[in-house]
Amino acid sequence: MFSSGPNYTKLKTNLRLALNRLKLLEKKKAELAQKARKEIADYLATGKTERARIRVEHIIREDYLVEAMEIIEMYCDLVLARFGLITQMKELDDGIAEAVSSLVWVCPRLQSDVAELKVISDIFITKYGPQFAEHSRTATGEHHVSGKLMNKL
Repeated sequence: MFSSGPNYTKLKTNLRLALNRLKLLEKKKAELAQKARKEIADYLATGKTERARIRVEHIIREDYLVEAMEIIEMYCDLVLARFGLITQMKELDDGIAEAVSSLVWVCPRLQSDVAELKVISDIFITKYGPQFAEHSRTATGEHHVSGKLMNKL
């Protein structure tokens, strides 16, 4: 009926939940990578170099994903630390612009792993508008998505 503003309590809660989920996923993927490295050593010892090469490519891809998750975790921390800027200012502050844009950009890429990113992204879109979302998702406009993050994913 009435369009209300963004739900800041929900945003803060989901940022914290996303942080916890990201830490868990990073730990899980790091442990799986360690196991895979041992498998690779076994493949190489038995002369299965092609199979080892395929596993190495997979580990590299997973390592990039873990690094991207660390960047997202840092952005969630930054947004939580500067939460007052989001609640008090109508426009997007330059101090958190990259973090917010990057969180919106990464949502479609990682929401299957971190469901909270969808809620976070939706709240930012409600606050800053659909044009902001379009610029963030296409990585164009005045608020830039992190180049490091884009390279990792």
